[in-house]
Amino acid sequence: MVDAVSGPVDQGAIRAVAALDDDLRRGMYTFVRQARRPVTRDEAAAAVGISRKLAAFHLEKLVDAGLLRYGMDARGAPRKVGRRPKVYEPAGSVQVAIPARRYDLLADILLDAVLGQAQGEQAREVAIRVATERGERIGAAERDRLRPGRLGAERALTFAQTLLAGYGFEPHRDSPTTVTLGNCPFHSLAERAPALVCALNRALVQGILTGFDVTTVEAGLAPAPGRCCVELAATASRERNV
Repeated sequence: MVDAVSGPVDQGAIRAVAALDDDLRRGMYTFVRQARRPVTRDEAAAAVGISRKLAAFHLEKLVDAGLLRYGMDARGAPRKVGRRPKVYEPAGSVQVAIPARRYDLLADILLDAVLGQAQGEQAREVAIRVATERGERIGAAERDRLRPGRLGAERALTFAQTLLAGYGFEPHRDSPTTVTLGNCPFHSLAERAPALVCALNRALVQGILTGFDVTTVEAGLAPAPGRCCVELAATASRERNV
């Protein structure tokens, strides 16, 4: 499965957190989560001591923020003729990190590596292979979506910059031929195992370029304090710097 692209700071998650900056909504959201079953407006209203009409307003705000979803009650509860009452349940989890962190992506890569390790294959080798394959799928899906045609180095760097921003890398165009990545989405793990995480980062980014069918740009390692270890450079430019 290809990962969905989201902004470096998830605006939906920020809206969700903002929606909980209200005692009534937070109380109803907590009640719905703890109920372990769909909850009616009457039940949510009673839980926080407000009217059904006011509860409906706040519940819809939580739905709009992506914190709750609703359906129709199928439990045979008392209802108006011809109409089942709405019921609410949690819609999923919300996580906000500034700067962006994508530990879920790294965990997914490592899990696939454990599950896909072949006999005789070293753990580091399979992890890098899986990271490359994941990047290739991401890049290929984006190319299918955009259909950009043939890409020269500068245009390829522009597309890569936009795509990598969606994964929290905070790319910066330092020159017409280079892009540095200002943030490591796997920061705390990179501090614990820099050689491994940097290798996985490079494999993921190079895989994205390969999947996007970019031949004029390469991902290389250029570690520096306060940023990701990976740098993108036009192939000719990188050859000049060797």
